[in-house]
Amino acid sequence: MSEIDYEKLAEIELQKDEAEDTQSEQEETNTSPPLEDPELNINHPYYDVARHGIIQLAGDDNSGRKVITFSCCRMPPSHQLNHARLLEYLKYTLDQYVENDYTVVYFHYGLKSLNKPSLKWLQTAYKEFDRKYKKNLKALYVVHPTNFIKILWNIFKPLISHKFGKKITYLNYLSDLREHLKYDQLNIPQEVIRHDENLRRKQKGKLPPVIKVPPPRPPLPTQQFGVSLQYIMDKNKGELIPPVMKETVSYLKRKGLQVEGLFRRSASIQTIKDVQKLYNQGKSVNFDDYHDIHIPAVILKTFLRELPQPLLTFECYDHVLGITSVESSLRVTRCKQIVQGLPEHNYVVLKYLICFLHMVSQESIYNRMTASSLACVFGLNLIWPSKGTASLSALVPLNLFTELLIDFYTNIFNSRTVPGEILP
Repeated sequence: MSEIDYEKLAEIELQKDEAEDTQSEQEETNTSPPLEDPELNINHPYYDVARHGIIQLAGDDNSGRKVITFSCCRMPPSHQLNHARLLEYLKYTLDQYVENDYTVVYFHYGLKSLNKPSLKWLQTAYKEFDRKYKKNLKALYVVHPTNFIKILWNIFKPLISHKFGKKITYLNYLSDLREHLKYDQLNIPQEVIRHDENLRRKQKGKLPPVIKVPPPRPPLPTQQFGVSLQYIMDKNKGELIPPVMKETVSYLKRKGLQVEGLFRRSASIQTIKDVQKLYNQGKSVNFDDYHDIHIPAVILKTFLRELPQPLLTFECYDHVLGITSVESSLRVTRCKQIVQGLPEHNYVVLKYLICFLHMVSQESIYNRMTASSLACVFGLNLIWPSKGTASLSALVPLNLFTELLIDFYTNIFNSRTVPGEILP
């Protein structure tokens, strides 16, 4: 079958999808209104595209990799969206992550004749995403695939390498995402959620049952992950630096400072879970047994991300976002003021961590991890909003703030000493 025939067939399948959606939901073909992002500035270089919320940052997956979502239902009609600009914005977004392992979730529902890009655009997009984008993309999840997707696959099959094809996973229901991602961090459009419910209702002839979530178990006395710094300190004879942080930093300082791409790579999900379990049970962990320097690196990031409140605290979030509006010459002073206002325990742990990251950056000639590179990895592990996840527009100030902490460590942390403080 020729490419033209496939394109016609794809259009027919897309129209069938639209007809089914309209019939099941009793609504006309439309698209979502633009997603309002209070942090999105009208001066953003891609404001015309970004304001629709098609592309979103969605926390981390189970391996600690950043997750980017693409929601078709948020794409306006083609005459209202410049698809060339959409491609530029997608590359602009991914450029912030392609040096690290990352994951993409594609929500197919909502792609219609009214808003779909042309086949030529899709081919151009795939060709423009060269090796630098494909190499560190570790997983592409296609949610709610239809026959349209299968036909596209046949069109693109000659272009797609076997290695890249293995990264693609098709998921029929939203619940299937839970085994791969931190589901609660995903910003899933309501239209996609309703569509998922409709699919399940068709499958079972009724609405999906309400899943009862059992109450959380009380933490173990030896718990390290998912509990507060105060809890860990109380259970560890008043030690200010949590054991998991002290051990991972110590190990990485001895054996990882010159490892190229330190903190950029992911690790086996099962291995990370096994190490977490050992720590939570109060058992010893010997990282030499795993023969993978990236495991302690991922464990350190995971520990920070699973704190009930970020190390920089929720109260600092808006102050950190404001760093870009401060004159360049005064930004270090502003960082210092924000850090000095932290609770004592948070300050000590943050100083311990940033001291280590400063050491890592000093070896960037070997490990390629400059303060800027480390900031891209650690920014969202140090602070996030109290509700939902940080938007893409928040990344610039969050990463800038973190970069300043690392670059100007000796200046920012020099005026406040705390008894019992231990540096790496």
